[in-house]
Amino acid sequence: MTSAESATRNGVDAATAEAEGSGLSPWSALVGVPHVDVAPHPGPITAEIALPGSKSYSNRALLCAAMAEGRSTLTGLLRSDDSYWCAESLRRLGAGVTVDGTTVTLDGIGRRRPRPEARLYIGSAGTTARFLPGLLAAGGPGAFTLDASRQMRGRPMASLLLALRRMGADIDCPETPDAPPLTIRGVSMLGGPVRMSGALSSQFISGVLMAGPLALNGVHVMIDDHVVQKDYVAMTLDMMEQFGAVVEADPDLTDMRVETGGYRPADIALEADASTATYFFALAAVTGGTVTVTNVGTETRQPDLRFIDVLERMGCRVVRAPGAVTVAGPADGRLRGGLDVDMRPLSDATLTLAAIAPFADGPVSIHGVAHIRKHESDRIAVICAALAALGVSVEERPDGLTVHPGRPSSGVMETHDDHRVAMALSVLGVAAEGVRLLEPGCVSKTCPPFFDLLADLGIGVTRG
Repeated sequence: MTSAESATRNGVDAATAEAEGSGLSPWSALVGVPHVDVAPHPGPITAEIALPGSKSYSNRALLCAAMAEGRSTLTGLLRSDDSYWCAESLRRLGAGVTVDGTTVTLDGIGRRRPRPEARLYIGSAGTTARFLPGLLAAGGPGAFTLDASRQMRGRPMASLLLALRRMGADIDCPETPDAPPLTIRGVSMLGGPVRMSGALSSQFISGVLMAGPLALNGVHVMIDDHVVQKDYVAMTLDMMEQFGAVVEADPDLTDMRVETGGYRPADIALEADASTATYFFALAAVTGGTVTVTNVGTETRQPDLRFIDVLERMGCRVVRAPGAVTVAGPADGRLRGGLDVDMRPLSDATLTLAAIAPFADGPVSIHGVAHIRKHESDRIAVICAALAALGVSVEERPDGLTVHPGRPSSGVMETHDDHRVAMALSVLGVAAEGVRLLEPGCVSKTCPPFFDLLADLGIGVTRG
């Protein structure tokens, strides 16, 4: 990362943001903007749009490239808070990181640690928080401090840290048990076999797997129960293989082996973020319009693209292609309800579905997503409270919710520093009576230009 990328930009000084534990970065949008008003849209939204890159792929690629020996080039990088702090942490370790728009040239360090006493700050980047500890413990000598935003400090990682420690990793949590800040000592994780639960987070599994090529004995991960979102584990294995890792896994991803041997550099083109795409497909669904996302399609492993299957059940018309998808609203203008949907495989799209459910002709029940209560916010509780505040009848359950048909009113809504809450409620506001979103800059976690993209579609967006 160049010095210009590390300096003040978009009104954010990286050093100040780190000191405050805010998670903001020089790539943040809407800094200092207290609210955004999203207006109702009077007619169908019709557009072709290319969306920013995948957060999941961006951070996986950055980390694999940094742990390779040699130069990699990544195109289509997502310029978000999470990606910024991931890249900045790698730079502090001694990797050469140069960013030009959405292209990154990265000179990897392999197992070496050119700065063996680095202090790393990862903001609110959950992927980096879960993937970097194993890579540090399995790499070369050094003592590293990994700190995070206030929000990330409140998200424990007990299952991951237990698995890493069972393989020898020397990781301490000096302030809060099983949560950042962490103190990690290199050359401590030898690897080998380890049993762990997959029911809490796929990222915990990925964090162990990614350390495998650097560990002396590789890793052999055995899952005792089930993998909550195994598509994301498959994405991790795919990315590792693109960077030269040797992996073997059974079809259920409950028995996985990674050989020692390190990573090799690679040039990777990153596709759009399928989770972000769900909001734009939803806009087509609720306005009776047609939206084509031109840079993600059926070739993707991102599970949230399956949201188009849910929209099809609700009466939408979907055209699928390997690199693009088109969604058109129902021919008769009314979404179908009476659905019971297991959203566990695509849980990041839960709030998108909840936001359009009031406009269906029958109840929409969502289940299988108890784990999203422990994301940036308690997403089930937050969306239920928001819908109720807007006059929609909703029933909350431990693992989901049921939303009944209704006409949401306008309102002033908290975003709870949760990007998915902000983006989902924006869709609802467009389809109903508008909405005012407080602290809208949280969208910078995965899609800083989100509100600009809405405005480009002709939606009224006013910054407070």
